[in-house]
Amino acid sequence: MTNRTEDALAWVMERGCGALADKMGLEFTEFSVDRAVARMPVHGNTQPAMLLHGGAYVVLGESLGSMAANLHAGVGKLAVGIEINATHNRSATAGWVTGVCTPIHLGRTLTTHEIVVSDDQGRRCSTIRITNLIKEMPATT
Repeated sequence: MTNRTEDALAWVMERGCGALADKMGLEFTEFSVDRAVARMPVHGNTQPAMLLHGGAYVVLGESLGSMAANLHAGVGKLAVGIEINATHNRSATAGWVTGVCTPIHLGRTLTTHEIVVSDDQGRRCSTIRITNLIKEMPATT
């Protein structure tokens, strides 16, 4: 696995982001150690008032941040989330939201990423920060 953008995007498409991200309709459009981008439809991910559910923002942010941390960690390593927080600034009600993930810190054992989620008009809807712990990949039996 190299860190070239096209190789990294192919890696995330092949690996997948998990059943929850699939159910929520996440689509990765850009992926590298320095910047990861994915989008998610508002439709199907709303709360009863027809606003994008706050937890949906967090799923998008954690998916981006964890996958980016795993790319940074490299072969034989596993990055797992140990802390996440989100500030919701605006409600999305239609269309798509797009998350842009950039690293704040890329260390040997910890990574921290910021994910800015915007609506189709480019308005910030949520700001998410996630910290991941990098550890050895568990042995499989």
